Amino acid sequence: MTRKEMIRLAAIGDIHYSRTSQGTLQPLFAHIVESADVLLLCGDIVDYGLPEEARLFAKELATAVMKIPVLAVLGNHEYESGKQEEVQVILADAGTIILDGDAREIQGIGFAGVKGFAGGFGEHALQPWGEETIKRFVHEAVNEALKLESALAKLRTAQRIALLHYSPIQATVEGEPPEIFAFLGSSRLEEPLNRYPVTAVFHGHAHRGCPEGCTRGGVPVYNVAMPLLQRTFPERPPFRILEISTSSAESSAPLQPGSATNFAIHHPQLV
Repeated sequence: MTRKEMIRLAAIGDIHYSRTSQGTLQPLFAHIVESADVLLLCGDIVDYGLPEEARLFAKELATAVMKIPVLAVLGNHEYESGKQEEVQVILADAGTIILDGDAREIQGIGFAGVKGFAGGFGEHALQPWGEETIKRFVHEAVNEALKLESALAKLRTAQRIALLHYSPIQATVEGEPPEIFAFLGSSRLEEPLNRYPVTAVFHGHAHRGCPEGCTRGGVPVYNVAMPLLQRTFPERPPFRILEISTSSAESSAPLQPGSATNFAIHHPQLV
């Protein structure tokens, strides 16, 4: 099979599929298959973390999985009912590639993914001091960052895409109440993104955040939470498209949500 010179990635998170969602996603997935070569799901795929939700979602995703690769990370909602392992198995058996500290190469593009965790950003990040409960909380954030670093280290591709649920930077959670910033992501996730050459980062979780930002090292970060995209780009289907080269270190401009034709759009101003 001849490798394509340009690959289009579609990314979406926070679908929150529930028992009452049956039949609602088929038009969206049909549009994604027409627009993209790979689909990235940034967590909170289902609403209550129930196996029943995962099975129903898998049925709607079936056509897309048969036509393009689908990669995903879990979100906090997949953990709500304590059945995240069963949900993961159902999605994996349906053809979705679940990344949890794993790396995968598709069409010359490297993908690394983790759920991530909370803890805050910069000087306001929670530190491992005091009660053992606080130390365990911080350890979880550190562990997720280490898993992301390990996954990135395995990739030997010119292009590397990081897939997360929680945000690695504060810029893409701006718009949420400042009181909950610490629960929307962790700057510990940013550290490996600045140590390895990364082309772009996709995450969800912050429904009222900002759609675009960048790391201190200049890596573009895209918040693709479905509610945010629906509100920010109401005229377009709620997913982002990024077209990148498989043979160079340069990526082309990210397209507007749902767009499959406007390749001349300039790179957006990053926060």
